[in-house]
Amino acid sequence: MAKRVGVDKWLFFTTLLLTVAGLVMVFSASAVVAQVRYHSPYASVVKQAVWALAGVLAMLGLMHVDYRVYKSPRFIYPALSITTLLLVVVFFFPGSHNTHRWIRFGSFFSFQPSEIAKPVLVLFLAWFLHTRLDAMRDWKHTLLRAAVMPIIFAGLVVREPDLGTALVLAGITAMMLMLAGMEWKYLLAGIGAVLPILAVLLFAVAWRRQRMLVFLHPSTDPLGAGYHINQSLIAVGTGGLTGRGYMEGMQKLFYLPEASTDFIFANIAEELGFIGSISIVLLFVVLGVRGLRAAFRSQDPFARLTAFGITTGILLQAFFNISVVLSLVPNKGIPLPMISAGGTSLFFTLVSIGVLLNITKQAD
Repeated sequence: MAKRVGVDKWLFFTTLLLTVAGLVMVFSASAVVAQVRYHSPYASVVKQAVWALAGVLAMLGLMHVDYRVYKSPRFIYPALSITTLLLVVVFFFPGSHNTHRWIRFGSFFSFQPSEIAKPVLVLFLAWFLHTRLDAMRDWKHTLLRAAVMPIIFAGLVVREPDLGTALVLAGITAMMLMLAGMEWKYLLAGIGAVLPILAVLLFAVAWRRQRMLVFLHPSTDPLGAGYHINQSLIAVGTGGLTGRGYMEGMQKLFYLPEASTDFIFANIAEELGFIGSISIVLLFVVLGVRGLRAAFRSQDPFARLTAFGITTGILLQAFFNISVVLSLVPNKGIPLPMISAGGTSLFFTLVSIGVLLNITKQAD
């Protein structure tokens, strides 16, 4: 039987620290821009704080809800249906910046269905795979059936277009399948099948092709396609060991685009330096260690797969975001979990951690 009587306090307080750090840095990165656009320096951070409060309350509630309630077709099928519907409905709402990623209700409320897809995909795969661990060599009845929903979700997300989130969904799927016992040859076969599609998506679309070329040669178009990454590297480079000081960053002053969202880690590096940056990375390391600890200590295969999927999904997003800021991978437009401005991402990350915390209560 389970030995733990309370949630993992390390995971709980690390999550709160990341959330608070996100609010602090969102204010720093957005205050000047918000003053110009909305006539209040607090416009962005107040909105983020509302989502943070809702997310923390949801996390506190869900960590007391037995995770086994999700291990049922009565939960999984409606969750899949609603998520798929939302991923389709998003195309009927007005686009923004040539994308259809948000469902908007006036100027007060909007959310991204792709953020809902991440935890729903984790729960679906955990539910589908936990009774088929002895059938992972059956590619027709297990692997192909397991891949149907990830393909549907990823295909709809790519259509928005949001290739970065689609790659995160694919990464979560691959790692959960490997944990369940899928052989390497099937993973390599899957990668081989996806690579031509990925090549077309990257090089047949003009703006993605430009991003790839700029990634390889950042100095070729410093005022065009390479502007984001060049400004990001300037911010990171000028931060040094201890940074310019909180609120003292210069790149956020209309030089670095998306300073409070996709490139907030660059603002952290500029204002708080290497020490501040590595502190954020270490918090994600602690979260990852505690999440994976819960996964591998769980005797229930569903709990193990769910905890693993939630944890690796968060770590994947953090890895991609920080790698983009440091120009280690091409720009993908993925937020830094719990740090970047973005209410839907923050809320559903905290919801996912609420489920994970309940699993830690019952892990041996």
